[in-house]
Amino acid sequence: MAFKFGENRDQTTFLPPVIDNYVGPNDPVRVYDAFVNALDFYELGISLVPQAGAERFDPVKMLKLIIYGYSYGDRSSRKLERACRHNLSYMWLMNSLQPDYRTIIRFRSDYKDAIKKVLKQCVRMCVKMDLIEGNTLFVDGSKFRANASLKHNFSREDIEKELVKIEEHIDDLMAEAEHLDQSEDGLPSLAETREQITDRQQLADCMKDCLRQIRSENRPSINRVDPDCIKSKSRQGTHAMYNVQSVTDDKHGLIVHAQAVSESNDNNQLTSQLKAAVENTGKPPKVACTDAGYFNPAQTKDIDEDIMVVMPSPQQAHEDKNPDKTPPGPFDKSHFQYDKEQDVYICPEGKILKHQGVDSERPHRHIYQATAAECNRCPHHGVCTSGRSGRKVIRSEYEGIIRRQEEVYASEHGQAIYKRRKQRAEHPFGHWKRNLRAGQFLLRGRAKVNTEVSVLATCFNIARMITIIGATKLIAEFRGT
Repeated sequence: MAFKFGENRDQTTFLPPVIDNYVGPNDPVRVYDAFVNALDFYELGISLVPQAGAERFDPVKMLKLIIYGYSYGDRSSRKLERACRHNLSYMWLMNSLQPDYRTIIRFRSDYKDAIKKVLKQCVRMCVKMDLIEGNTLFVDGSKFRANASLKHNFSREDIEKELVKIEEHIDDLMAEAEHLDQSEDGLPSLAETREQITDRQQLADCMKDCLRQIRSENRPSINRVDPDCIKSKSRQGTHAMYNVQSVTDDKHGLIVHAQAVSESNDNNQLTSQLKAAVENTGKPPKVACTDAGYFNPAQTKDIDEDIMVVMPSPQQAHEDKNPDKTPPGPFDKSHFQYDKEQDVYICPEGKILKHQGVDSERPHRHIYQATAAECNRCPHHGVCTSGRSGRKVIRSEYEGIIRRQEEVYASEHGQAIYKRRKQRAEHPFGHWKRNLRAGQFLLRGRAKVNTEVSVLATCFNIARMITIIGATKLIAEFRGT
């Protein structure tokens, strides 16, 4: 069998003389090019008017480079620099411009606020093309590793101990510097010692800033490298992380909003994420669907009554995971009836449980209790309760909201919507982490991390749009925007 050896390297090439012929008419790079050209740069806050001074790269080209690079997993500034020199698609996209990695870093940093607005314009384009309806929205969160190590995570006690050590070290260095200052032969050592003192003082100032932030925000710990990240646990273990929230539309699973937050759980995220999604789509949804991690009646009560919230309670989520669980006994709270007019509970034996007050630690929990005499005479004493003071029942201030949500989730319509949640809400996270190799952020600080989140969400939407309507039609739509 013969081998293929390829062409002679010294042979004249047959590459097209026109750079536009480097990529085909339906190549995805043309879609990204048309998308960025369709953006309103004035609304983004990026000026396209040349200014006096040193030459700089065209912001439109630089934004194309960032978005296209992220869409194929090239997020590093050095990888993007290399791609501009070796990859035909990048050469075509950049008109053969070759920015170095420092220029790319500087652009991404200087225009981080503008880049975060790209997703909103992308969503508006999708709404205009009828790819996003905004009627049913799915909210979900996933943990992404921060660009920081847990060894830089400090609690308040850790920082206070570290500050004592640093101050002691500075005192030792100061004493050594004073000794060297009196010596005629120690000039090089004196300069080195003073440099060490400056370094330790800068470290002490950094630790003091972290301590102030811990106290002001009442946080359990803080990371010195990236103060905005959190210490959290995921399937990959405990790491410094960000909790990324994503809101997706039911029609095609496109992202309408995405944001990284510095909270380890999703408990307080529902209303803020829905509000941001509504701002992007321009209309409130009819249905909002989440998992039990967002269960928080104190937040749900603030959602518009016209929006149906499909969300299992923790008890329903537990029952879904354990369908063979033993049903509740005859004296479970579910068998006690609440009389709203008299504000009392009635047990299965007809005894009255009167309101006794609220839980001192959790004021939204109201306590109802039967008298000790009635409970002790009851033939079911020992089964219903073993306490001598009488059976207690806890009623939440949001009990009505909880029951209404449980009914919605258990309904046939609610179950049909919830079954679509995984394929809509979790799809983007899988694409980011696996296809785009973005399981860990490159930038530090929530503001810069949200720049990455916006670009990743935009890349996901463009990839989905290409799949849904095709590259040729999509380019035509962008050019007509």
